[in-house]
Amino acid sequence: MTESNFNLTFSGCGFLGIYHLGVVSCMKDNAPSFLAKVKCFGGASAGSFASTALLMDLNIAESSEFVLRLAKRARTLTLGPLHPNFRILQTLRRSFEKILPENAHELASGRLHISLTRVSDFTNLIVSEFHSKEDLIEALMASSHVPFYSGILPAKFRGTYYIDGGLSDNLPQHFTEGETITVSPFSGESDICPNDGSPNFAHFDIRNTSVQFTLQNLYRCSRAFFPPEAEVLVEMCKQGYRDTMRFLQTHCKFKYMWAFLVCI
Repeated sequence: MTESNFNLTFSGCGFLGIYHLGVVSCMKDNAPSFLAKVKCFGGASAGSFASTALLMDLNIAESSEFVLRLAKRARTLTLGPLHPNFRILQTLRRSFEKILPENAHELASGRLHISLTRVSDFTNLIVSEFHSKEDLIEALMASSHVPFYSGILPAKFRGTYYIDGGLSDNLPQHFTEGETITVSPFSGESDICPNDGSPNFAHFDIRNTSVQFTLQNLYRCSRAFFPPEAEVLVEMCKQGYRDTMRFLQTHCKFKYMWAFLVCI
């Protein structure tokens, strides 16, 4: 990789977003010089949360614990996350209101690119300028609003109704400058993703996200909105860390082999 600046974009993936936290943790632990070269961050739904966490330098351990608690609560309810008392977006909103700095919108403007889907014509909108902390949070909530799963009514952002950005562009790569590095918890052709070791070369595209046709990916798809046990989520987070180490070693002349061995 010879580019002086990069862009980093994360796919939407529901509860599998804990994989992204493993990716973010690895980059923060082992590649600060690489992160310093990242110009823009992008994402849809859970991917936009990961980009926000990385850009705002949020505590990744606490973010991971939050996801695990959220998944545990969903699993205790009769209908899981579909239970009317789950209210996932309200929980996420309260969390962002608490952990984001008051100048979050200033830090995000021009660097954080959030994918939204406009309800009226189902077209994609990328938002990268934010007027206030609340405006930023509204964009994050709109990007992650899955119809009926998150609520009956769509999310409103700046007076217009939007739903999950992953429904129109699940892995935004619209950046005009620099190489874009893609991250996905699904095995496929993303730069950082699991390697299922399958001889099957068949891929399908989920709104700009490459997904290899494997049994492992079918399982991941089934767990994106209905979370698995905590142990499985923890392993997904660790896999994100390991996959990122491999990427750094291969593409960034990364030399800390001992760290790679420890994380395995």
